[in-house]
Amino acid sequence: MTAESLTRPAPPRTAEEILARAKALVPVLRERAGEFERLRRLPEDVVELMRGAGVFRMAFPREFGGPELTSIEQTEVVETLSYGDASAGWCTHIGACTGLYASFIAGPAAREMFAGLDLVTAGMLFPVGRAERVPGGYRLTGRWTFGSGVTHSDWVISGAFIYRDGRPDPSPDGRDPHDSRLFMVPRADVEVVDNWHTTGLAGSGSCDYTITDVFVPEERTLAFDTVHGRPSPLTSAESFMRTIPGVPLGVARAALDHVREIVRTRVDRATGVPWADNWRMQTTLAECEADFTASRHGVYGTMREQWELLSAGKPVPVELQAALPLARLHAFRTARSIVTRLYDLMQTGSIHRSGPLDRWLRDTTTMCQHLLAQDRILQSAGAHLLGGTPEFRLCLGITS
Repeated sequence: MTAESLTRPAPPRTAEEILARAKALVPVLRERAGEFERLRRLPEDVVELMRGAGVFRMAFPREFGGPELTSIEQTEVVETLSYGDASAGWCTHIGACTGLYASFIAGPAAREMFAGLDLVTAGMLFPVGRAERVPGGYRLTGRWTFGSGVTHSDWVISGAFIYRDGRPDPSPDGRDPHDSRLFMVPRADVEVVDNWHTTGLAGSGSCDYTITDVFVPEERTLAFDTVHGRPSPLTSAESFMRTIPGVPLGVARAALDHVREIVRTRVDRATGVPWADNWRMQTTLAECEADFTASRHGVYGTMREQWELLSAGKPVPVELQAALPLARLHAFRTARSIVTRLYDLMQTGSIHRSGPLDRWLRDTTTMCQHLLAQDRILQSAGAHLLGGTPEFRLCLGITS
């Protein structure tokens, strides 16, 4: 046993332990948020603090020795870290998916790849790369965008279309004329393109990346319609999307608490009237609190209902399938609306880069450009409710 192992805290094993450690990190994240923006990534020492808090291991199944937190518990952790800094919360949502992916990889390969549980997987799931079939696997090439957390990742997951002898390879069942899969590649085989200069979420390091003619063994590929591990609510096809609303919820809560504390302690210099007695302050904060409460309950309520049904082996009804992505979308848009109204409420007190409201405004504006906050989600949910054709079936948990 080394001196380092004697001083390193034992890995957390429960949701309560992980959440407590996440809460302890909040002041650190808040204090260093400006540094994250300047670096355009999370510093390695902060990533290590997050590893030590257990946030990247929280989705690993019990068979791997993981804590296997529920989706609700995982979202609470993401929300907590986002209260400290949006980029840290965003990278937690991305990196913690490693444990989810492990259940879609055949057992021996998964255990070899994920011998440690605090590993970060980053990457883009949409099939924009090219994977040529070769004996034993594939040769993968491509450029992917928005690789959040790729700068501190251990594995990189990337979607690609499959080719055989230079021609599109159809799916085995013949339903798709051009099959695609997801490919897991060690970070050392990936070249990061340093192009993450953005309005917000600047600390997430969501750079483009390239992979050039890298051999990927068959056993390091996956598809969400094939579960190799024990089926559970975490092996549903859309499980990797569930925790993302924790980011906007955490930011909105941080902004509300920040502004309320200011209003409670300020006095109008011209009239001597406390801000707490100002009608505009009172009604704006009350409206924002109402919107936050409704949005947060929508996210957690739909997730809990889904989790209970999946745990009991019951099907998720169409209405709930549609409600889940809609609740996520609503959390993004509501958080942006709340932060914008609070920014306006504080007037010139909001505009300085040294203050958090400026950062929260930029962070919520940027995160609302994500696919899960776009009208494509509305179309998919609406089409599903009407028996039409959703454009983005996976957000509804549909793979076939």
